[in-house]
Amino acid sequence: MPTDIYSARRKKLLRKLKSEKLTGMLVTNETNVTWLTGFRGDSTWLLISAKECILISDSRYTTQIENECPGVEMHIRKNTVKMSVATAEVLKKTKIHTLAYESDSLTVNTFNELSSALKLIELVPLPGVLVDLRAVKDATEIQEIRDAVDQAQRGHGVIRASLLPEQTEMEIAHNLEHAMRSFGAVGVGFDPIIAVGLQAALPHARPGQLKISDNDLLLTDWGAESAGGYRSDLTRTYVTGKKISKKFEKIYSVVLKAQLTAIKKIRPGARCADVDEAARKVIDQAGYGKYFGHGLGHGIGLNIHENPRFSPLSDDILEPGMVVTVEPGIYLPDWGGIRIEDDILVTKDGHEVLTSVPKSLEDMLIG
Repeated sequence: MPTDIYSARRKKLLRKLKSEKLTGMLVTNETNVTWLTGFRGDSTWLLISAKECILISDSRYTTQIENECPGVEMHIRKNTVKMSVATAEVLKKTKIHTLAYESDSLTVNTFNELSSALKLIELVPLPGVLVDLRAVKDATEIQEIRDAVDQAQRGHGVIRASLLPEQTEMEIAHNLEHAMRSFGAVGVGFDPIIAVGLQAALPHARPGQLKISDNDLLLTDWGAESAGGYRSDLTRTYVTGKKISKKFEKIYSVVLKAQLTAIKKIRPGARCADVDEAARKVIDQAGYGKYFGHGLGHGIGLNIHENPRFSPLSDDILEPGMVVTVEPGIYLPDWGGIRIEDDILVTKDGHEVLTSVPKSLEDMLIG
């Protein structure tokens, strides 16, 4: 990505720090370091202030930082020096006196080490600030997510067309990853959920040795990771037998109605709790309320689960540039489960559904 994108993101953070009367921040969450600098490695922290932008790392990443992060300083610690000690050494050379840190990322042990080494610097917890900034995607990020959607959908098309009765959940998961990679993905966006029969009643089922022929219900939850590290997330639930049962038709229709009702509510200024309620109300009125126990959806980006969150407890408000999933489901332990999931971009005047895998009832039959 162009270096000015990372500079613009760092400026957003600096404005936030200034509003909080903080002179610098130590970023220890690896995803946040990537978002601010473009660095894709690990074991590296970022020290940022109005005058400093320093990656604190080790010799494994000297060349990588030079290549990925032009214009960003680096401090390469020796392998005999702990990260907390190296960070303290760098900080002592700055004029930072109030240092924000990611209290939701830094361990208590490391915090205590830093606190002992930095007697003259006030350490101020600032959890969630970067997660909130990352919730609104810029144009480059939105294009990366579009790429991840395209890779996921094309890979899924190959797998759907080549399903065989003797294939296992695990085999399908492996084939799906290979197919998405063949269309440009660097990998899966998360471990795919391929669930046959009763396994589909587990929202986070793990692929195993069940075969397609063991049951005619097949839930597939998958996504791709783009070249830039951004994720997509989709779910479809299929019937692999000769016909769709009345029970499947009934439950599927409820889930689809719940999803479409919620998607219509997505627009700038909408409360995430209200969007969640719109879908939950449809499922409740159909008598399946107790079988929908998870939140309606979540943001996606460099992580598969980001802000904002759709749930009854969410205080999040939708803004243009947010990309979210909408994924209602009904899970019956003695039968299986149905979930439908799409990725939605919040636009200036409403929303755009980024995913286009067919989801009409008739499209769910794979004969």
